[in-house]
Amino acid sequence: MTSKSKKEAVFSTKKDPYIQREAEKYEQPIASREHILQLLEHTGLPLRRAEIADAFSITEDEQLEALRRRLRAMERDGQLLFNRAQQYCVVNNKDLIVGRVLGHSDGFGFLKPDDGSDDLFLSPREMNPLLHNDRAMVRIVGIDRKGRREGAVVEILERNTHQIVGRLYKEDGFTYVVPDQKNIAQTVLIQKGGAGKAKQGQIVVAEIVEQPTKQRQPIGRIIEVLGNHLAPGMEIEMAIRSHELPHQWPDELLQEIESLTPEVPESAKEGRSDLRKTPLVTIDGEDARDFDDAVFCQKTPKGWKLLVAIADVSHYVRINTALDKEAQKRSTSVYFPEQVIPMLPEILSNGLCSLNPDVDRLCMVCELLIDQDGKVTKSRFFEAVMRSHARLTYTEVAKILVDGDKELIAKYKALLPHLKQLYELYQVMRVSREQRGAMDFDTQETRIIFGANRKIEKIVPTIRNDAHKLIEEFMITANMAAAKFLNTKKMPKLLRVHDGPSVDKLMSLKTFLGELGLSLGGGDKPTPLDYMALIESVKDRPDCHLIQTVLLRSMSQAVYSPELKGHFGLALDAYAHFTSPIRRYPDLLVHRAIRHCLQGNKPETFFYGFPDMITLGESCSANERRADDATRDVVSWLKCEYMMDKIGDVFPGIISAVTSFGFFVELAEIYVEGLVHISNLGQDYYHFDPTSHQLKGERTGSKFRIGDNVMVKVARVSLDDKKIDFDLVLKNASAKKTEIVGKTNKKSRKK
Repeated sequence: MTSKSKKEAVFSTKKDPYIQREAEKYEQPIASREHILQLLEHTGLPLRRAEIADAFSITEDEQLEALRRRLRAMERDGQLLFNRAQQYCVVNNKDLIVGRVLGHSDGFGFLKPDDGSDDLFLSPREMNPLLHNDRAMVRIVGIDRKGRREGAVVEILERNTHQIVGRLYKEDGFTYVVPDQKNIAQTVLIQKGGAGKAKQGQIVVAEIVEQPTKQRQPIGRIIEVLGNHLAPGMEIEMAIRSHELPHQWPDELLQEIESLTPEVPESAKEGRSDLRKTPLVTIDGEDARDFDDAVFCQKTPKGWKLLVAIADVSHYVRINTALDKEAQKRSTSVYFPEQVIPMLPEILSNGLCSLNPDVDRLCMVCELLIDQDGKVTKSRFFEAVMRSHARLTYTEVAKILVDGDKELIAKYKALLPHLKQLYELYQVMRVSREQRGAMDFDTQETRIIFGANRKIEKIVPTIRNDAHKLIEEFMITANMAAAKFLNTKKMPKLLRVHDGPSVDKLMSLKTFLGELGLSLGGGDKPTPLDYMALIESVKDRPDCHLIQTVLLRSMSQAVYSPELKGHFGLALDAYAHFTSPIRRYPDLLVHRAIRHCLQGNKPETFFYGFPDMITLGESCSANERRADDATRDVVSWLKCEYMMDKIGDVFPGIISAVTSFGFFVELAEIYVEGLVHISNLGQDYYHFDPTSHQLKGERTGSKFRIGDNVMVKVARVSLDDKKIDFDLVLKNASAKKTEIVGKTNKKSRKK
């Protein structure tokens, strides 16, 4: 026996520490990922698949196939490297970095590492064989002229772009598609005979039949013709396919839900607490169609008792069913203007799971006891059946509680005492939130109002009243309680994690504040309270908008992860998403974990383990970004279409971002953003200072920075690029002394 075989033999006698978890999942469990990594680290040498199978005494065909799939998944996730000798070895994280590829329209790209470290720059040459969203392993080859780490591709681990949406062109005997997705720089060459009936200039979907290589672009064939460029609703059809959003229900799923009826069966109500007489109410927007949370509050001798009842989606969506697999694949509902792609079929999302008024519904309840200071003293979870006593809107509740609307008060007279208790509790909890330091930035959201043929009539700001804030506060409290409950039970779980600012971002932020004569408390580890104290101190300054924007941009993006890192923005040690299981898969996972505990089960017997939660967290975070990107594309397209007939018009605006190539301006009262290119700033050479977020003229000393008021003229609108270009007309537009930068010839047109 060789020394290597001896090592394997010794190792194979060790018991897999995760064997119980694997047995819960599979009829014929194989070695866990952790155990495979332990084997390779113990052996100290690369091993072939057959050698790994021998080490674990795997001989049956089904188990050998399961091992092959597991090794391939570990390779795809960057845990293992498959070398040219057909052997598996552990990835050395110091030399090789695994992550997701972010493409750029100019041909270069970045690798976003899985370990959360800074992005690596990928040159156009390195990007040749890659497409946006692929997963790759790279090695660091140096530092580029901007001080960024530069990577070279070692291996492409996973291809994640399988189809591309764009416009079809036929030129000089070649047929190709120019992608609508601007983070894909390569055009797709259509194979001979692969264009079908598609015509020049039409919007098409091209399936990638050969991925790009270092030598050539991707090759595809047309699988769908969406239609002409400006057809109504085309922007959503393009976004769905560009981002590969699942939007059709599989036949297996449809068969699975055939037996569901609009009413909750009596058998499902058994063994649950009966809250049907408790006046729980839902409070949502006017256009909401699914209602997944209801609230009730009553005074107690020591404070209040708050009930947050959430739709019991986990009762209907069982683990590993077709319904569950599709929900996991989607991870989230996608909200386009006036159109939704739901995570769950309508019979569930708008029916059985939706807490509609005056019908019995199953729910998972978080009961919270809160003292006179707004602090939660005790919480518990239980399964119940409820009956919503009213479907209220934010506008109605604000009119009742804040404005004292007599007509609405009379209409909801029976609910008024409970609504007043909700408001009283919110006001106390609001003070507690502020003392904790939870962030509350004054950002502006907008809503698109459509007219005939889906043409935009106007874009209006969303008014966030006290009713919005009330529900938000109660949902945050229930989410916090869910995280605490699962932590106490030591359950594998998915948390909502929000890291504080990185060292580099914090250094840049402090330099910026120093130039304004300001400082951020907290030293090297500022708290949310330090952030909010600074916001409060500058709220009356004319450059408050600039300071708030820079503070916001110093933050990291919130993600889903099983790691207990806390939520910086909410100033919480642990936070989970529990309150929206109809539209978010992570919430459904939290419900399953809570139910597992309520049934008296131990963490070791839960279907999911910590490694599963890591994988699910990455998947849900990626799908959340996918949904956000798709929505952003649609809104950008619609805003461009809205501005098409306004070329030549002049508008006031505010500078919302500054870059090395110009600055972006958001138009006042229209909420549309466009670029003023640096070449249109007059006869001067401008330098970009990323620390102070401004452009400064070398000769004139003229400055442009975030928050400055300007007057701009709409110069160009490109639907293909989803971009709007402005020419600067007037700088410091709100000041007494203004500077005319260019002449304007505003078009005369009928309004």
